[in-house]
Amino acid sequence: MSGIDNSEFIIIGGGAVGCGVAHALVKAGQTDILVVERADDVGEATTSQGAGLCGQPRDSLERTKLAMHSVATFRELQRSDVKPDWHEVGSLRLALSETRAAEFERLAQTASAAGLEAGLIGQAEAARRWPGLDFQRVKAVLWCPSDGWMTPRCVAKSYQAACQKAGVRFATATALEGIKLQDGRVTGVQTSRGAADCRYVINAAGAHAYHVAKLAGLELPIVPVRHEYYITVPMPNLAPELPCFRIPELTLYGRVRDGGLLLGGWERRSLSRDPRGYGLGAPSEPINPDWQVLGKFEDDFAELFPAAKPSEKSFVGKGWPTFTPDGRFIIGESGRVPGFVMAGGCNAHGISGSAGIGKLLVESLFERQPSPYVQSLSPDRFSENGWSWSDAQTQAARVYESYYGV
Repeated sequence: MSGIDNSEFIIIGGGAVGCGVAHALVKAGQTDILVVERADDVGEATTSQGAGLCGQPRDSLERTKLAMHSVATFRELQRSDVKPDWHEVGSLRLALSETRAAEFERLAQTASAAGLEAGLIGQAEAARRWPGLDFQRVKAVLWCPSDGWMTPRCVAKSYQAACQKAGVRFATATALEGIKLQDGRVTGVQTSRGAADCRYVINAAGAHAYHVAKLAGLELPIVPVRHEYYITVPMPNLAPELPCFRIPELTLYGRVRDGGLLLGGWERRSLSRDPRGYGLGAPSEPINPDWQVLGKFEDDFAELFPAAKPSEKSFVGKGWPTFTPDGRFIIGESGRVPGFVMAGGCNAHGISGSAGIGKLLVESLFERQPSPYVQSLSPDRFSENGWSWSDAQTQAARVYESYYGV
């Protein structure tokens, strides 16, 4: 097996985020890039377990525009030879309370300010778009026609193909073993295939992002939290063009997948991991399907879609997406360790937000005066302030549990 090359940028992690960051750097004119991935192929770890929904209406202008950038990128890649399997089927967001309905009005206003087409529709139109769903309890429906879904591993492979055309190298089956520092600054990496010099190390290592940061001498609160969904065997009348849906009060989301129902949700009592309890070389802890949790998803959704219960399951998706105590990404170069750049703590937006995360990282590195929003994502907010692991893990879990909070 050959060694690895010196590069301007070395990205650690070949999931959707790492590949999306490489793609954003290429778009910014940077091509001296090496992506290092421990698995045999890109997109094999947490990315492969993603549900693949991409929703754009968000509660802030910055986040809405970020999601819009990701959709624009998926559209562009869908026209390439290696496609992300992007399906722009639209999305329905259902409110079961007046409080949530008022939130939808604010989301629609934010979408309008961002130039995103999204608005409230009536029950009759919603029922036409998703036959079989019972909208009698629904107080409001927010419709966004340009939302959709993609196949997560296809996203990583599409980014990879586009990057390789520009000269980006990918070193798969290659484990990071160390980060080389000189006078406090990053100078390179040590891997299972040898050493390589670089100007920047970009940490896009997902559930191992904490460990990669530790190699550079940084302690960052990046907390893996379990997430699950299931897919049923094919069911009658589930056409592939049906929109994605989200039901915040029930903490549920879903879409049609291979003729069956993909249904997932955010647990009200989450299961998180302390990353100090396992090492960089350790595989992610296996997750056995929690049928009590998945059964609750099914029971709750059956109140609006009786055909969901009982249904035979063909697949359970499960992984350890990472969360931060304040619910914001960790993006940008460390002030304490120049040359060490974070692209982690994605709060379950790693796949759908991968293009947007790459855009933010490029801005953080190359804009003389990054926006206040980008500055707020800096890893320095944790490395320069006191915090405790017990509080960080509790707060990160709460971010997960309140994912659909008003």
